[in-house]
Amino acid sequence: MTLGWGGIARLGLVQLALGSVVVLTTATMNRVMVVELALPAILPGLLVSLYYGTQFLRPRFGHGADRGGRRTPWIIGGVALLAAGALGAALSVGLMARHTGMGIAAAVPSFLLIGLGIGSAGTNLLALLAARVKPEHQAPAGSLVWIMMIFGLAATGITAGILLDPYSHARLVAVTFGVCTLAMCLTLLGLWGQERGQTAARDKTALPFRAVIAELWTDRRVRIFTVFVFASMLAYNLQDLILEPFAGHVFGMTVGESTQLGGMHHAGALIGMLAVLLGGTLLARWITVPLRVWVVGGCVLSGLSLVGLAYGGFHAARWPIAVNIFTLGLANGAFAVAAIGAMMGLAREGGEGAEGLRMGLFGAAQAIAFGLGAFIGTAMVDVMRLLTTLDALAYGTVFALEGGVFLIAAVLALRLTSPQATRPDGSAALMPGE
Repeated sequence: MTLGWGGIARLGLVQLALGSVVVLTTATMNRVMVVELALPAILPGLLVSLYYGTQFLRPRFGHGADRGGRRTPWIIGGVALLAAGALGAALSVGLMARHTGMGIAAAVPSFLLIGLGIGSAGTNLLALLAARVKPEHQAPAGSLVWIMMIFGLAATGITAGILLDPYSHARLVAVTFGVCTLAMCLTLLGLWGQERGQTAARDKTALPFRAVIAELWTDRRVRIFTVFVFASMLAYNLQDLILEPFAGHVFGMTVGESTQLGGMHHAGALIGMLAVLLGGTLLARWITVPLRVWVVGGCVLSGLSLVGLAYGGFHAARWPIAVNIFTLGLANGAFAVAAIGAMMGLAREGGEGAEGLRMGLFGAAQAIAFGLGAFIGTAMVDVMRLLTTLDALAYGTVFALEGGVFLIAAVLALRLTSPQATRPDGSAALMPGE
């Protein structure tokens, strides 16, 4: 049974719920630790790294759901773990104000729960989408659920910001509890009846995890795609924490101006996602944009935009930085959701009931790349600024390297051909659904 757009939108509520809870831990609690409690910025950085460090377990979570034949319990259980971890993190922040050591000790298991919850729920949500969405709808479906996640991030950020003023630790705990409760309700609503009539798992999924993952890794296309996901998502996140400092150091922008520039990047990303969504739905009857175009084109345009930033830093007085950043966001958004659609396509190739393991492997590559990207990007800038007094050269070198990684990712994507998807002339297509 395939899902219509109503069913896809309901699953998007789960993604919205995940984003709503995560933003409290990565943004709000991060700020409280650094500003209100005057703790070193490395502390929340290390705590978030614990969350990313659990993501290598995603293939296990996917395989566990494959063997059980149902994904709903894994998704609900994951959101419950995420909620428990977020609430524990909020309580630990309050404890840090009284006893720093005890608060940090309490935060560690809380952030581990956050990572485990995200891994279990996120992996099996995408696996469920991969199993139930038509191949031609996978890219726009990925776009829709990601747009809903961004809405959850924005709505929670705005609402929580209003409710948290004037700030107190009690308010933080209360707001976190409210968001977690709402997230559980949205999850239950989104999953209700989605797996009705689901058949049992295939015999192959009953094999031990090591045997199944070893067999999966012998698939050349899976190996190439896993490396592609890691490379592209690493490049995607390398610039995330250095764009605004770049605007300040090289273009002399104020905090407000650089923040607006960051908003231009997010706006471009949203429009890129909407383009993929509209291209696969409303415009599909007149023109079909192959998934190859979104994936490869997004990587190439992202790479060229980063090279443009590297060049523009040396011509700051006349370089259209806002247009450059908007274009980067546009390319990032289109590529990211198209890559999710590609993940669904290759996960589906494993056969009914085996999507979780593949999606877990791809999801682990993505999450680990995200975690490394944030660290490596900032570290590279720090090293380059020690080696040269020219900020344009320091940042430009990093941006140029990131652009190169995106172009390598584009080449990897071009190497992917699907034995199940061919064009009318008999040549191979990038993946199912093209």
